[in-house]
Parts: sequence; C-alpha cells; structure tokens
Amino acid sequence: MTPESGRGAVDRYDVIIIGAGLSGIGAACQLRRRLPDRRFLILEARDAIGGTWDLFRYPGVRSDSDMHTLGYAFRPWRAAEAIADGPAIRTYIEETAREEGVTEHIRFGHRVIAADWSSGESRWTLTVEREGAGPLSLACDWLHACTGYYAYDRAHRPALAGESEFTGTIVHPQFWPERLDYKGRRVAVIGSGATAVTLVPALARTAAHVTMVQRSPSYVVSRPARDRVADRLRDVLPERAAYAATRWKNVLLGQFFYRLARRRPRGVARRLIAMVRHELGADYDVATHFTPRYDPWDQRLCLVPDGDLFAALREGRASVATGTIDRLTRDGLLLADGTLVRADIVVTATGLEILLLGGVTLSRDGTIIDPAASLQYRGMMLSDVPNFSFAFGYTNASWTLKADLVAAYLCRLLGAMRRRGAASATPRVGSDSVRDVPFAELSSGYIQRALSALPRQGHRRPWRLNQSYALDVLALRLGSVAQEIDFTAADHRPTAKK
Repeated sequence: MTPESGRGAVDRYDVIIIGAGLSGIGAACQLRRRLPDRRFLILEARDAIGGTWDLFRYPGVRSDSDMHTLGYAFRPWRAAEAIADGPAIRTYIEETAREEGVTEHIRFGHRVIAADWSSGESRWTLTVEREGAGPLSLACDWLHACTGYYAYDRAHRPALAGESEFTGTIVHPQFWPERLDYKGRRVAVIGSGATAVTLVPALARTAAHVTMVQRSPSYVVSRPARDRVADRLRDVLPERAAYAATRWKNVLLGQFFYRLARRRPRGVARRLIAMVRHELGADYDVATHFTPRYDPWDQRLCLVPDGDLFAALREGRASVATGTIDRLTRDGLLLADGTLVRADIVVTATGLEILLLGGVTLSRDGTIIDPAASLQYRGMMLSDVPNFSFAFGYTNASWTLKADLVAAYLCRLLGAMRRRGAASATPRVGSDSVRDVPFAELSSGYIQRALSALPRQGHRRPWRLNQSYALDVLALRLGSVAQEIDFTAADHRPTAKK
C-alpha cells in the first residue's frame, strides 16, 4: 500500500508498531521475514532503540531471565553469559534491528497519544506528538502495541515520612543519576524484588556498605551466569540448532519447576529456603530475612547470577534489615522496631507503575475504548476491537517467548486476512458464554495495584491466558487463526474462508 496523495493527506501504512524495544523490534523483524511486501512503521517516543534496556541505567542492571529465552527465536544469543547485563541486551536489540533491516523504519521522538478506528474506512488514525514539531496524523490498517507494561516517565514511589529531614540523596532506580557517586558511602536500598537484589551486590563492590531494607522477604534463587549445557551444545551442533535446543531445554525446565511449585508449594518453599541457608551458613537468620510469607510463584522468583547477593552478604559488604520503615531521619532510615539503618544514599527500589498500551487512548468512531471492559484474546487482542494487537509477556517466564509467538500469529492473521479479502479481523465471543477471570494470578504489588485497569480474561480458551509457552506454540503457531474471529470485507460483509 502506498501513502495517500494530495495536500493534507494522511500517510497510511499496512502496520504501525508502537515501541522500538525488545518486542517492537522483534515484531518488525518477523514482518520483514514473513510478509516482506507489507509497508510498516515503528513509532518510538524516546530517541533510542531498546525500551527497558535503554531506559534503565542503574548499577548492575541485567536480565532476570536467561538470554536463550529472552533473546529472539530467530536470532541466537551468542555471548557466553546466559544472564546478561543491560548494555549487552541493548546492543543485541540494536544489532538485530540493523541486520534485519528495520532500523530505517523507526521514527524516534514520536509518541502516540491516541488511536481512533474508523469503521467506515477500516483503518486506524493515530495522533502523534513529535519532539520539536507539531502533532502528526498517521493511518494504518493494523495497529500493534509493543509498549511494555509500565510508565517510563513515573514510577511507584511511596512517600516516606521525614524525607525533609534526611540530609543525603534519594534516588529511584528508574531515574538513576548519571553522575551519582556512591563509592565509599553508605547506601540503603528499599525493596526486596528483582531490582533490589540486582542493585545491592553491584553497589556493594565500591560502597562503604549497602543495606537492603525490606518490609518482607522474597524467594531468591542463585543460578550460574553461564549455561554449561549451552556451551557444550555449541561445541557439537550448528549455532541455530544449539540455540533452539538450549531454548527448549530452559523453557521446559522452567515450566516443570513452575508447575511443581504450584502443585507442591510447601516442599518447593522448603527447598528454596534450604538453598539460601546453604549459601549463607547455619548462623544466618534466614527465617527472618529470606523466608517469604507467600508460596513460590505467587510472585516472581528473584534471580541472582552466581549467588552475587549471597557473596556480598557473606563478606559483610552488604546486609539485610527486615521490618516496616517508620521514617527517614537525618542519618538514615528508622524502622518501626527502633533499628536505625544509617545511610548517605537511599535508593527506593519500590516498583513500577503499570501503564497499559503506553498510555495510548483507543477509540472506535470517536467513542473511547476501555481495555478493562474488554476480554483479552489469546493474550494479544481485545474483544470487539478490530485490527489491534499488543505484546504482553509471561508472568512466569521470559517476556520475549510470548512476544515472539504474538508476532508470528499476527503475521499468520494478516496473511489470512489477505487470502479472505478481509479489511478487518475482530475477536468475538462465540455462542458459549465466557466467565470472567482476573488478568493475572500473581500477588505482586505492581500487578494488584493495576488489576482494575487491565483487560479481563475468560475461563476458557482462546480467552484464557495459558502462561505456558508449549501450549501457546500449539495455539499461536500451529492452531487456527480463525477461532472466534470475525473477518469482514471493506463493505462490512463477512468474508468467505479460503
């Protein structure tokens, strides 16, 4: 499809992708590979590729999934480290975009603020804000949102009593100051999630001391930074075969342990806590600092490569304080039990603020679409919303595993639309009623705070989230693309199956 001509015409594309992060670049690459004749565009609000992996610059930032599953299925991860740092992941995304020929399709500094579906014209019209220029309108036949799941310009940051008394520096990891000097200083990191357990060992390398201040513990698991099986497979198999085998090995092991944790939570909890006790020794108070109140996988497990957090604790470079924060004082943090954690720098690793679709307002013929009033379809579309999809990763595995499958299914669906002569494809609940189920089962705070804004899921497929890569391979790569989808021609008549 070519741009519309004429003065004041709106440039129209087959597909517009919002976001040039891990998901957006992956989707663009699959479009190039599977549907090379389609005209597409990537709109990125920031000035760089990478999304999360360009935004977060705090010390030690790294993946909390292995790179054989966080990497793309079509492009092997070649570095030795299976648990990679942020800069390495950002480079991987940039190189993929360049090698696959999608970099030139990105418009940086273009923030999509609204998208309206025209039923009469079977197209989306986007309202786009541009850095240093006026607003822009763009149109597309299909809109694919790869915006991640949280707000980039704000974070979850509860106010702390006594902040005005504290004479040190308060920072949030999402907005880490480039020139913050923590060498030889006392640092308190508030939090017990993935960001906190990453920051503490990284800061402890040069800080005078680092204290992880947590209201309650999380499950923390040590894992080798290198995958020895992957190393062996690379020695005996071609690169792509070794990568695929490692990917499936890690997927299946991850699913096995997840299912085991859900079936036998007490036994798995005992094992995880015993592993921590082995790392820290019999004299360490594991019961207080590393024994969570919830079952494994009620929240995501925290991964520490090569036990770096435990090493920092054993060597006395870091410590853990568990309890409720009463207030900040001049010299640090005062806990409710009277414990004073002295600090020159306080890092509030208190979480993210979920923002669905990057804050884009969707509408149909001028009427606002509320995603929370919709059912999610296959974890990637919304009921009764035509020609729209989004990437949202697994809560119990790598984000990219699902994003890859979503992009592959999107390409299949676009191909089916062309064969049928369809101008739109809309998920519709069939004759069987669908009972509502919450969008996610995790008890993590950032999920619970956002449940009211998230689309619902149903009790049956294709309206229920699988949270299983193997099941989604069957559904999204091999299953029917037409299940409970209405295909409609430009004249609004149903199309025939072809």
